[in-house]
Amino acid sequence: MKNAIYIIFCLICFTAQAQVSDTTKKVNIVDTLKKDLFTAPDTVKHLRSKAWALVPPSVLIAYGASNFFFHPVRRLDVSIYNDINEDAPNFRHHPEDYFQYTPVALVYGLNLVGIHGKNTFIDRTIIFVMAEGMMSLTTFGLKKVTHRLRPDGSNYYSFPSGHSANAFLGAEFMAQELGDRSIGYSAVGYGFATATGILRIYNRDHWFSDVVAGAGFGILSAKAAYMLYPYIRNRLFKAGRKKENNRDVPAELKKEPKSSSIVLPTYQDGILGLHFAMQF
Repeated sequence: MKNAIYIIFCLICFTAQAQVSDTTKKVNIVDTLKKDLFTAPDTVKHLRSKAWALVPPSVLIAYGASNFFFHPVRRLDVSIYNDINEDAPNFRHHPEDYFQYTPVALVYGLNLVGIHGKNTFIDRTIIFVMAEGMMSLTTFGLKKVTHRLRPDGSNYYSFPSGHSANAFLGAEFMAQELGDRSIGYSAVGYGFATATGILRIYNRDHWFSDVVAGAGFGILSAKAAYMLYPYIRNRLFKAGRKKENNRDVPAELKKEPKSSSIVLPTYQDGILGLHFAMQF
């Protein structure tokens, strides 16, 4: 298992290095910060995916929650736990404490070297705070309500996995901000999130279904924040309200009406005059 985790970590680092190497020119960090902090647009872009994108994380949550009443899911949890005890009985390593924050740190770090995401610093930070708020309220509330014992028996806050939720929230955050530039950024974020979930299971901190549900809550919270924030943000500005009201209007109808006019001198039958014409 240690070798597998090492290989995953090396692949993640290699991908991250390859993506950062795309930016070869020198970047003035001060100018980058000024541009990012003080040039906020009147509107923000809407989530590129549709409402159906909420289905996959919802399925993950449903699977994780089914362990309370669906015995095959519970048996799979126990089977995975027993396999880990046989293969790695003394495994106790916690890099996931840092992996869960890595995707978010990469988004802000890459911005400093000139790789800009979808939104400015202020907008993406508010989106991230919104997502974290929804995720935290949900996961910590469920931990107290479900009262599920951890595999190591330390406490009854097993369901869902908070580390996994936080990691996959960060992964989706990175995918939304930088995924349009390259799919590699999404792969890096979700690579760290997946490693976090695996390590939570191997450290006997969570059952498999806890991690699956945590991943669902993290992704769902991030997507929900990206869906809700543009409606809130765009309503604060006149240009934003106008854009929101005209979102469904065909492009040809949004064009400003154009008009032209011309005045020409005329002379007919000894009479001098002017000819005026206007086109609407």
